[in-house]
Amino acid sequence: MATVDHRLTLNPPATRRRTARPWLLLALSTLVVALVVLPIGYLALRAASAGPEAWGALLRPRTLRVFTGSAALALGTAALSTLLALPVAWLTVASDLPLRRFWAVATLLPLAVPSYIFGFAMVAVLGPRGMLQQALAPLGVERLPSIYGFGGALLTLTLCSYPYVLLTVRAALRRCDPAVEEAARSMGDGPRAVFLRVLLPQLRPAIAVGALLVALYALSDFGVVSLLQFDSFTRAIYMQYRGSFDRSGAAVLALMLVLLTLGLLWLEHLIRGRPSMSRTTCAVARPRRPVALGPWRWPAVLFCASLVLLGVGLPLFALSYWLIRGLSNGQALVSLWQASANSLLAGALAAALAVVCALPIAILAVRHPGRLSQLLERGAYLGYALPGIVVALALVFFGANVVPLLYQTLPMLLIGYTVRFLPQAVGSVRTSLQLMNPRVEEAARALGRRPLSVLTSVTTPLVAPGLLAGAALVFLTTIKELPTTLLLGPSGFPTLATMVWSATSEALFTRAAAPALLLMLLSALAMALMVAQDHAAEEPLRYNGQYEGTSHPATDE
Repeated sequence: MATVDHRLTLNPPATRRRTARPWLLLALSTLVVALVVLPIGYLALRAASAGPEAWGALLRPRTLRVFTGSAALALGTAALSTLLALPVAWLTVASDLPLRRFWAVATLLPLAVPSYIFGFAMVAVLGPRGMLQQALAPLGVERLPSIYGFGGALLTLTLCSYPYVLLTVRAALRRCDPAVEEAARSMGDGPRAVFLRVLLPQLRPAIAVGALLVALYALSDFGVVSLLQFDSFTRAIYMQYRGSFDRSGAAVLALMLVLLTLGLLWLEHLIRGRPSMSRTTCAVARPRRPVALGPWRWPAVLFCASLVLLGVGLPLFALSYWLIRGLSNGQALVSLWQASANSLLAGALAAALAVVCALPIAILAVRHPGRLSQLLERGAYLGYALPGIVVALALVFFGANVVPLLYQTLPMLLIGYTVRFLPQAVGSVRTSLQLMNPRVEEAARALGRRPLSVLTSVTTPLVAPGLLAGAALVFLTTIKELPTTLLLGPSGFPTLATMVWSATSEALFTRAAAPALLLMLLSALAMALMVAQDHAAEEPLRYNGQYEGTSHPATDE
């Protein structure tokens, strides 16, 4: 250990020469971001051909209402999701919550529910004339409060998307060194002071990344806002495409959505900051001791159970009702084998491709900070804010006119998925890199390892939890994605998502129940494996603590 530190102290110029110009990372990141920016180029091309009438629509009061409403929905969903995810993350990582492993998986299950299924379940169960009202009718309840509009969309999107914050915060919390918190308590700080002064600054980057994913998810969602009749940019763009067939006008609205996304990225950068998140002790980090909840144990269980009941139980109840009703009416179950295989294949390939594309961008942003790396990282997030239909149409235009060999093929579908969901992988990988002390990589380079060898043998194994979390997020979102699959999928390539949409679009909800339930089951199994891997991945991070000396200047700025 002393030898490694001695080499790092005597030969810093050699290390700087190796890392000062990461041309390969720059080239790979630029290529990935160019692919992400392709749909925006399509929008700019369409908007350039728009007439004065399309640009004049930006000044209408309705457009302003759509802009402010979309911004309020995104920020409100991010704030509420953070308020829900923070206590759940702490309870499932740092407390003696009963059945802690079960709640760790169950509170993530809303990610398994497609938003359009969740939105219809909310309307069917909690609507003014829904199932709950019918059950309360004997008690004199003739109508429930309306769930349509901003309030219903905010509640539904929060229940759908808070696991994005939960995943990133919990991963960061599991890797925070509890010795720092214990030292603060030994110096007289109470629980509130320890959380605000010690723990929260370490969690702030993970909170910012998770909240950003939630805000972008709310901006790009179409199913919930359509079913709950809330005017957002995605709904306005879709109506522009479908109603007037004016793609130029829709492109102008989509460019406004891009500007709103840039504002959210700037806000996330201010919130995240650049604190050091790497461990600073030389010893192996001790496992975190669960905090005794005492009389708060059962209220905590009730809190987690309420989230699971609303986020999973509600759509599960609605789908089970439709399935039982269909079977009781003699409706036969259709074969789901081919659709299931296609969903698994597309999801797995998209997850692998997204993680591979995210790795150079995350390394460049964390290990080589600067204006160019920051610009490339921000560019990677742009595709996630665009509606899936806009990304898909842009790639259809590109494939049909530039690379016809890729038109309506599986590779083009995978490119569409990667453009849409790359930020999920970038955020997870970036957080894991921030948790890893850069001295480990510098020590390997000082001992003669080449950069590619350091990446494959040192960096990648140590950030494996982030890679797996990012891949799981992309997989879960991909198998639910609808517009991209409908427009870019090869002919004769049914998936579970397209089967559900085909049935629900024709109001055949009993036929949609079986594929929707299977989709939830596959997602739940993927989450269980991800959480199990996350527990197993703690050892490499503790081993990493053996090599971390004092804090590094690159992470202390």
